Amino acid sequence: MKQLNRLLLLSVVSLSTIFGATRVAYLRPGPMMKIPYTAVGPSPYLFTAGFGSELHNLSPFNTAGGAYFSMETNGWTFGFSTAQAGDTTRLANLEVSTYKAPVEFGFHLQRRVYVRENIAFSVGLQDIVFENKTKGLNLDPKELSFFGIVSSQKQMGQYNMNTFIGFGTGGFGAIDTVNTDTLTEEITGTNAGVFAGAIFNTPYLEKWGGVDIVGEFDGNGINVGLRIPLTSDYRLNLGFTHIEKLPKWKERYWEGHVGLTIGFEITAPRGSAIKTPGGGPAPPLYEPGPIHMAEMDTTLMLADYMVSTLRDSMGLMNNEMRNLITRLSAMEQHSKFLEDSLKAIRLNHNVNEQKMNEAMRHLSRSLRYFHAGDYRTSLQEVESALDANPNLALAYARRGSIYFKLGDIQRATINWNLALRMDPEYDDVRNVLKALHEKRLKSTSMIKE
Repeated sequence: MKQLNRLLLLSVVSLSTIFGATRVAYLRPGPMMKIPYTAVGPSPYLFTAGFGSELHNLSPFNTAGGAYFSMETNGWTFGFSTAQAGDTTRLANLEVSTYKAPVEFGFHLQRRVYVRENIAFSVGLQDIVFENKTKGLNLDPKELSFFGIVSSQKQMGQYNMNTFIGFGTGGFGAIDTVNTDTLTEEITGTNAGVFAGAIFNTPYLEKWGGVDIVGEFDGNGINVGLRIPLTSDYRLNLGFTHIEKLPKWKERYWEGHVGLTIGFEITAPRGSAIKTPGGGPAPPLYEPGPIHMAEMDTTLMLADYMVSTLRDSMGLMNNEMRNLITRLSAMEQHSKFLEDSLKAIRLNHNVNEQKMNEAMRHLSRSLRYFHAGDYRTSLQEVESALDANPNLALAYARRGSIYFKLGDIQRATINWNLALRMDPEYDDVRNVLKALHEKRLKSTSMIKE
């Protein structure tokens, strides 16, 4: 009879092993161990992935473990986990069983439906579990958990804290109902319950996001843990599940048994993220409050004014640039004009110099003919000199002297006056005209130079 009772108890406890394999710590979306997580803002990560394991006993060695992947988009959080439970069929006074728990595949879905300042509310489904049994994958509706969770997020100096409270069905109800002292009791219990928790982010290892301290009541027991950043993208997860039952570690195994948990997590950041509890979104200090349309309109008007001002400034700069380009072109034209004028002056100077030399040669020959008494030939040379340089005072003075020698006093006087007009400082011509006026001019006093 005693053996029969043991077998009956073994079968009863075996039925309880179908529950909660995907409830291995840290396999759900979010940084909490076994309860849901929500925050006031979107996650700073594209996705989060990792694995977790719970050590239930050392001798005999008994563990439960699994892996997970989760991501958030547009307020929806999607998660996938796979796990295999530990052997919960063994009691302390029974031999080690050969039971092997099936592999489970769980899906998790939740939606953030309300946010106001530092308060957020989310609803979701967890543990949409398929078990990989001998007949293939089977959906286990007993694992399905519908939940609602409220979170409050606060910053206290260098520390950040998220607190949670919620209500859920399925695995959030009591599960530890097996009585080792009675063989006739059925596995019963409520199919719903409450849960609560907190995650406390510290400034230790702040450059990688800080160390997180996790504490929670998952509807069946108390879990505590640490999330230690190894780098900004990798974390080591440690903790104890159902720590209040730690004194019963050696008494028996059951689904709510205490366990030492360890896990590893990798994240892919969306961009530069602000440190928050559990690596979550920005604390409420950095989160915007309710949107006020008046403030938004004022901001848009200010932005439009700034854009218009910048546009006008750009237009003014463009006009100024065009003016500078026009002025530069004018200066280049003026420079070319001055260069051409300088070339013209040089050319005129060279031409005048050549004409002056030619005129002086004619005047030199004219002086030789004048002294030789050949006044007609001397007059022709003077005319040639004036053709080369019509402003030469000496040529007019010479022509006046030639006409005086030829007896043409009127023409001589005209040419002497022309010479004096060309050169008012020509004293020799002035003296000759004065002597002519006083009728004391002699032929020997003619201008011969």
